[in-house]
Amino acid sequence: MERILVIEDDFTMKQELCILLSSNGYEPVEEAPFDLVLLDVNLPGQNGFEICRKLRLSSDVPVIFLTARDSAEDEILGFGVGADDFIRKPYHSSVLLARIARLLRRKGASVLETRGLTLSLEEMTVSYQGKTKELTRNEMRILSCLMKKAVCTRQEIIEDLWIDRLYIDDNTLGVNISRLREKLRQIGADDFLHTVRGVGYRL
Repeated sequence: MERILVIEDDFTMKQELCILLSSNGYEPVEEAPFDLVLLDVNLPGQNGFEICRKLRLSSDVPVIFLTARDSAEDEILGFGVGADDFIRKPYHSSVLLARIARLLRRKGASVLETRGLTLSLEEMTVSYQGKTKELTRNEMRILSCLMKKAVCTRQEIIEDLWIDRLYIDDNTLGVNISRLREKLRQIGADDFLHTVRGVGYRL
């Protein structure tokens, strides 16, 4: 059972979160060890941004800011200090649970395989038929996204990279796709990455 640290100073909100987590198979906790953090921004003493910044000095555990602050500047700052997601209150329970599950899956999976193609998230390499190529973080995240779904839209890939704190726009995505396609070609995986016209990409 994954342990989720809940840092929220509103007692009622914290109680509701803990009930939601418990009823969906998670264990809400107040101390380490934990697998994910739900973090408010407006806290007495240190604010959430400072807590996240300090946490990132020693841990890469997923962090989701759950806050009533809704400015673009706050969101950018949140990602800047190391958050993996930024959800505004009031939130939909189903959306929060989906974001939690997505981040925990990403944390747990270190190797992905599709039709003989192997992606190592820890080593940032892709392998095929005995040949291996190193990837950049962008290339790795793009390939990971494609290996988890039948078809990924361009917007889905961009949002996936944004959540992972990799800032990218549509033009940069095209460049990264071209480089990834070339690296796949170099290891013999020529016919893997396909463009779905008007939609995005698939393997």
